[in-house]
Amino acid sequence: MTAAAFAVAAALATVDWWAVHTRNRRLEHAAKPAVMIALLAAALVIPGPSAGLRMWFAVALVLSLAGDVFLMLERERFVAGLASFLLAHLAYIAGLTAAGVGTGGLLVGALVAVGGVMLVGRRIVTAAARTERSLRLPVAAYVAAISGMVIAAFGTATPLAVAGALLFYGSDATLGWNRFVTATRHGRLAIILTYHLGQALLVASLAAL
Repeated sequence: MTAAAFAVAAALATVDWWAVHTRNRRLEHAAKPAVMIALLAAALVIPGPSAGLRMWFAVALVLSLAGDVFLMLERERFVAGLASFLLAHLAYIAGLTAAGVGTGGLLVGALVAVGGVMLVGRRIVTAAARTERSLRLPVAAYVAAISGMVIAAFGTATPLAVAGALLFYGSDATLGWNRFVTATRHGRLAIILTYHLGQALLVASLAAL
């Protein structure tokens, strides 16, 4: 069951990546939410995690799905999407923390997160506020939430969780940079690739947490 759910997610993700690359919005709008539904199914059947841990990850995936939908609406709901993903990161933090974290890993994660904020996060928050002043606080809060998720992942000392969190961070950093600082070539494709891989690795980490 688990392997089948991941295989379906991988197939749907490949379709979505192709849709993004070819700018086929109709196909993208069908495939992107379907990927998250398949990953949710994988999280619900993967063997190993406690009921509480599985629940937090499932909540994170449902909130991520909601965020995807908000950002795909014809009249994009950016703040609603941002809020959904912020709550998703908080759910991941709760799950990762419940799995058990160590001080050494948390310290390493904090150093990584601070480096990310200094190199990228601060620029994105400043640029977002320049675009629309009311975005400063929501974007800053989001940077704090995803940084917390990275720290919690490092705290578990689980390679799959760390890799997933870093890929998720990279996806959102690229999205923020593209949106508020400057657009990068193939930026949308890079965002979706790292997003799906990050989410998939986080789900896969359930078997090891």
